Amino acid sequence: MNAGLTVGDFSRMTHLSVKTLHHYHQVGLLEPAQIDSRNGYRYYSVDQIPAAQVIRRLRDLNMPIPGVKAVLAAPDSTSRNALIAGHLDRLETELAQTREAVSSLRNLLTHPPAQPSVEHRTVPATPAVAIRQLVDRHDILAWWRNALDELHATVRAQHLTPTGPSGGLFTSGLYQHDRGEATVFIPVHGAVRTVGRAEPFLVPPAELAIITHHGPLDSVDITYGELGSYATRHEISVEGSLREYYRRGAHDGAAPDSWETDIGWPIFRADRDH
Repeated sequence: MNAGLTVGDFSRMTHLSVKTLHHYHQVGLLEPAQIDSRNGYRYYSVDQIPAAQVIRRLRDLNMPIPGVKAVLAAPDSTSRNALIAGHLDRLETELAQTREAVSSLRNLLTHPPAQPSVEHRTVPATPAVAIRQLVDRHDILAWWRNALDELHATVRAQHLTPTGPSGGLFTSGLYQHDRGEATVFIPVHGAVRTVGRAEPFLVPPAELAIITHHGPLDSVDITYGELGSYATRHEISVEGSLREYYRRGAHDGAAPDSWETDIGWPIFRADRDH
């Protein structure tokens, strides 16, 4: 008589369904202690119950199967705890992002948009230090942060003098095709030496409709929507890179709620009196 636990008994003891146990067997996460070669029946051992309980809780925390495997294979408690702590940190980050998204959605649904205050501005060509790169849209926020950090470090290291707020240029492909050229820059006075990704750059002149976005950039799409709608209604929108100027932000030590970002939409004329 086989002394192992049948898959049904093991399922009842661990609260893992037979289907789930079969899947874990297929992916090599929790393999049966024994498989009967005559009929293919799977048998588990009592010693596997603690591992099954750990797996169940890690999966309840949305840990991917490769991560669960790494936890179970960890050589010691310190390594195991580090893996679990890293996953919990990612969960907390995702939770914070979810809360921000919920708050933004509630605000969008309960507060009708105010009439935007739009300025038409002629921007001259401006010498700057910049980082340019083809970027996937889902990577843009991390890339933007790292690039700005690198630029500020370059300005300090090369003793350059900023002549205006940092900014960014974003081509249409980034939004339309989820990949496009992005540029972040800091206008400066002085000779820029190419070091790492940072290089001299002449910010092109432009005619822009400008609106100021207040607060963190997670809801900047709403401001873009208002500005794009304005340009369309007035029939002044033209093709060109969208532009941002970070007048007050993280590099000023400001709290996210007090950030100020000028959003620029390319237009074919600059009517300062409009």
